[in-house]
Order: sequence, then structure tokens, then C-alpha cells
Amino acid sequence: MNPVRLAIVGGGIIGRGHAGAIAEDPVAELVAVADPAPTGKALAEEMDVPLHADVQSMLATETIDGIIVSTPTEHHCEPTLAALQAGVHVLVEKPIMATLEEAGRVVEKSADTGIHVLVGHHRRYYPQVHKAREIVQTGTLGSLVAVTGQWNARKNDDYYDPDWRKKWEAGPVLTNLIHEIDTLRYICGEVESISAEVSSSVMEIEKEDAAAMVMRFQSGALGTFVLSDQTASPWAWEFATGETPAYPRSGQNAVRFMGTKASLDFPNLVLWHHGDDAPDWNHVMKGEEIPLDLGNAYARQIAHFCAVISGREEPRITAGDATETLR
Repeated sequence: MNPVRLAIVGGGIIGRGHAGAIAEDPVAELVAVADPAPTGKALAEEMDVPLHADVQSMLATETIDGIIVSTPTEHHCEPTLAALQAGVHVLVEKPIMATLEEAGRVVEKSADTGIHVLVGHHRRYYPQVHKAREIVQTGTLGSLVAVTGQWNARKNDDYYDPDWRKKWEAGPVLTNLIHEIDTLRYICGEVESISAEVSSSVMEIEKEDAAAMVMRFQSGALGTFVLSDQTASPWAWEFATGETPAYPRSGQNAVRFMGTKASLDFPNLVLWHHGDDAPDWNHVMKGEEIPLDLGNAYARQIAHFCAVISGREEPRITAGDATETLR
């Protein structure tokens, strides 16, 4: 099989992670980096590939099958549209764009050109997420009645030193909550309505410190979710799973799905029920752990991107799908 030639736009933390996944993939080959910042230069030198100041010059001079857009959210649109115009497939980090208007332009351009846009909601590549979806959608819980979850962490103060991270586009709603919304949509089905409140009372800058929301799913189930990046807490996906080595694992689950027959702790799956012949609160509740290896979702994502480019698989997360998560 011929190598799938990939390029990275944005050489920061996420771009570096993608570069590592590409290096481990037997099919993918990193051929260029586009980023005018020092982080881009460092990544290009480390990976021994050409560096370009912008995506246009890279597309004009390199032979590329797909690009990975890992810039700050407000800079997703231009390189994505440029790649589509050049006939190059795109994996763009989540959220798909900063606004629904930009997302609509990308969806339209992808449809017009026939070039794929995948979106980096990488949690969909974890077996825990697929198993939870199976449990909910096959009726193991009975009828899904309610969902409750949280993502609460205390980010380090210097995390927000870069000016772009002080803006609303880089706040925890678009950076962190977007993962949770996508995961809930994938497991529970589409959201019919949502209301929310946000607060910026701690840092007093443009981006929010906290958000709380209430959802109604098309199935009739209700959901609540609370988010903050200024709270000392063990309750977040990263802490529950240990996905990111830099953030110590707590093992504490952060989401619960509750049905008429059983409930599910998530992401470390524990199925809670009274027993087949004991349907109510007069009987002991039993918890059954469902052990699954986390694995490397970023590696699976790169492998899938290569398979889509090669025509061997259909996209799991399209631009249209990701736009609904942004909505």
C-alpha cells in the first residue's frame, strides 16, 4: 500500500500529538508542517520535514493527500477551505469551527468538491464510548430517562498566558464541553433543546469560568451538565480515564445514564441494577464493572483518516455531524 501523505497545520500541543500518531502508523507519512510560530519550526525540525509559513504555500509546493488542522479554533476555517479547494482531505480539530456560519461554509464546500472533512472528536474512537452507546440504544437500561454529568478541573494559571486563550473561542465551552456534547449526542441521540447559563466571576476575562446546562433529547430523556476550568475536582473525563499522562488519574466517573431498568456509570463502565426479578428500590442495587482497555484514540483516528483518504472506509464524524455538536 502506498503511504498516505499527511501535513499538519499548527505545530502546538495537539499538532505534536498528531505527529506522534502519524509516526507510529504503518501507512501514514508526515511530509510537511505549516505554522509561522516557533512551535511549528520546532516540530518540523524534530520530524525532519519542510516548514511552511502558511497553508497556501504548503499546498502549492507539496504533494499532500490530507491535512490535519490543529490551530486555535478561530483559525480553523481558512486552512480547511484552502485544502478543500485544492482537493486535499481534511481532519480538523474540534470544534469544527468557531461559528455556525463558518461550519456551514465548510459543509457546503465539502459537498461541492466531494472532498472529505473529518472532525477530531477523538473520544468516538474509544471502546468505552461505543459500549455505552450499545448499552443505551439496545435497551439494557430500559427507557433512558435522564443523564447527568460534569467536567470540572482547575487549569494551571499559566495555561491562559497566551492572549488567544483568554478569548471566548478558547474557553472551556468550546475547548472541553464540546467533547461532552458530542459524546452525549453519540450515545443518547440528538438533542432537541438546550438552555444554559455561563459565568466569568473568577478570572474576569472574556472566556467563561463555568457553565451549566439543561438538555432535552429527542427521545424525551432529560440531561444536565456542569462545567468549570476553575474548580479543584476529580470529576472530568481526563481524570476518570487517565487519557492524558500530564493529568493524574482519579478513576472517578463523571457521567451517569439512568434508565427504567438500570443505570450506567461512565466512562469507567459500571452497570447498576436491582436484578431481573427485583425492579425497584426495595431491593439491593448491584454494580457490574465492564472492563475495557482505553487504547490510543488518536492512533485509531489517524488510521481511520488514512482509510477514508484511501477509499477503504466512510467517515465516522463528518462536517455535518460535527456542526450539530457545535449547534
